[in-house]
Amino acid sequence: MEQEVTLEKAVLVGCQTSRLDDGRFQYSMEELSSLTETAKGEVLISVVQKRERIHSATYIGKGKVEELKALVEELEADIVIFNDELSPSQKRNLASEISARIIDRTQLILDIFAQRARSKEGKLQVELAQLQYLLPRLAGQGVALSRLGAGIGTRGPGESKLESDRRHIRRRIDEIKGQLSIVVQHRDRYRERRKKNKTFQIAIVGYTNAGKSTLFNRLTEAESFEENQLFATLDPMTRKLILPSGYQTLVTDTVGFIQDLPTSLIAAFRSTLEEVKEANLLLHIVDMSNADYYQHEKTVNKLLEDLGVKDIPQLTVYNKQDIRLPDFVPTANTPTAFISAFDKEDRYELKRKMEHLIIEMMEPYQVSIPSTEGKLLSQLKNETILRELSFDEESELYQCKGFTLLDHQISGEIQKYKK
Repeated sequence: MEQEVTLEKAVLVGCQTSRLDDGRFQYSMEELSSLTETAKGEVLISVVQKRERIHSATYIGKGKVEELKALVEELEADIVIFNDELSPSQKRNLASEISARIIDRTQLILDIFAQRARSKEGKLQVELAQLQYLLPRLAGQGVALSRLGAGIGTRGPGESKLESDRRHIRRRIDEIKGQLSIVVQHRDRYRERRKKNKTFQIAIVGYTNAGKSTLFNRLTEAESFEENQLFATLDPMTRKLILPSGYQTLVTDTVGFIQDLPTSLIAAFRSTLEEVKEANLLLHIVDMSNADYYQHEKTVNKLLEDLGVKDIPQLTVYNKQDIRLPDFVPTANTPTAFISAFDKEDRYELKRKMEHLIIEMMEPYQVSIPSTEGKLLSQLKNETILRELSFDEESELYQCKGFTLLDHQISGEIQKYKK
């Protein structure tokens, strides 16, 4: 019999400052609610306050803190989740007033990451980000981590084994960094090998829950975790993708982007994002059924710019065409495709579009290959985009026309057979 999950009762708190318009603020609160549900929490109520700026001591004003305190007691809430990252002093001041556990948006996202991490590296990355978040937030006397118990914001690899001793945490941080650097070296070697073999690499990027894994699974018939939740994918997964001409590429599914993602988290997940840097083509997936699609698109492009990958060719794929918004207007200034990831014809059309974009990055070739060169002919089918192949009986030569990457080793091999 499956064990029933008891949901923690949560109160959400947001502060709308003058720099945030109503729509954007409303959306970020809805997103906080979705994140809470993903972390196995039940949202009881949202408390919001409009202020010129965030209160430096308690995030929201003193009167609102009193109101929140009464509400938490009345609803018997387990946890209060704030929509921004709280400073160590804000967190302490709030904890002294409110009986429920206090966590912020960053902790909530880290908690989801802790649930989602599957690979050794993913787990190490989460633990590192959690410890780096925790270090400045240990009160003078220290909060014994072993007393935290289970629940949102406390999950993750190995916290219960850690004392609140800062030195211990710093030592653990150094240990993890050492282990991660070994993992990074391993992956760099894999990547170098892929580069040497000159395999064309495609990375799927996009806002969290835009449908990246759904598309990835159907393009490659892989088993990436696929669910209508924020941050369903955490560990990067790479699979072979064969385009209509038979050309073989590698495609990587990456972690979803999210607005206001703290920089420490971006740093922690550089592994996934490193895959993006190595790509020859980005598929930027946008959910056209989401009312905030324009903001999502902007967020992803801004993060790509921060990563220094804005020069990689991009194909913007507007997904969920079957449930698109009635007033949806595409805004991308890159080539675009409109699909439903579940529709076979849409996916085929998308592959053709990808192939077309790849051809633009290639050089045409025309060669005559002897019939004895079976291996080379097979390579032309897989490693170049072969457009024409015919056998000339008289000369006993295969006439081949197609496109190849200029710096691919096969370009050198076919030089001698050029017409």
